[in-house]
Amino acid sequence: MRFAAAVSLLTCLGTVGSVAADDKPAVVELWPGKVPDETGNIGAEYVRMSPKLDRKRVEVTESTRMVTNVTKPTITVYRPAKEKDTGASVVICPGGGYWDLYWELEGEEVASWLNSIGVTGIILKYRVPRRPGEPEAQPARRPLQDAQRAVSLVRSKAGEWGLAPDRIGIVGFSAGGHLAAATATGFEKRTYEPVDEIDKVSCRPDFAVPVYSGYLKANDKDELAAGLSVPKGTPPMFLVHGGADIISDPEHSVVLYRALKRAGVPAELHIYASAAHDFGVRRGESPCSTWTDSCTAWMRHQGFLKPAPRL
Repeated sequence: MRFAAAVSLLTCLGTVGSVAADDKPAVVELWPGKVPDETGNIGAEYVRMSPKLDRKRVEVTESTRMVTNVTKPTITVYRPAKEKDTGASVVICPGGGYWDLYWELEGEEVASWLNSIGVTGIILKYRVPRRPGEPEAQPARRPLQDAQRAVSLVRSKAGEWGLAPDRIGIVGFSAGGHLAAATATGFEKRTYEPVDEIDKVSCRPDFAVPVYSGYLKANDKDELAAGLSVPKGTPPMFLVHGGADIISDPEHSVVLYRALKRAGVPAELHIYASAAHDFGVRRGESPCSTWTDSCTAWMRHQGFLKPAPRL
């Protein structure tokens, strides 16, 4: 069962073993031993169904699987078919307001799309829910630690896993979109004390795809939220948002796009006029369901989908 494998916990970091496309997705713990800044006293990890919401709020209204109470972060590696494999990989950050992870809609389905274009999809199970002292109006602190570690871990294993170390991207949705953007712009400084050799490997993704992101715009100000900036070396970004999103206003993506352009960072912004929140990568009649086609073309134009060199 793929989902059962995705939410299982390993007892040690080690290696992922075989990551061939015909294997079940492999799960690797991020941290060797104690997880930084983690008390582990929130109860057992479990899976639940998301609430049904009305069409004015979200594009996908039916319930999908979510994961919560994560205290041991992992990555789950989904490989494309060998004949399609480009060597590119993308870390996937599901959304959920930093309370839960929309594992099915914004994790597994995203990995399937990436596999279809020859990209290894790596779902990041980062720590949720928010811990005491992390207010809902602000991003949670620990997920960025997990995301930085995940990028370094993937890059450190690139040779072993047959991945290109210079074509590692990150995609995120809603709160996960903020996490993707924060990882792509926060690579100059670790948000935790390094724990081993993996943390000597760069945590800068080579490109980022924030989708209907929140927490990017300052309250009542036309500028980036506190804690975000666009330093030199920020990777190219492809931003996506719904123009009718009442959960996360499209201004969040607009503000980031403007900041990227001012800094000279290559960026594209796609806003779909009638789209609400939570459309993921599902195909449908709405124009927003075609954003993955545009993103694929952008990745190819940027050079991230070129085939890996033959040895």
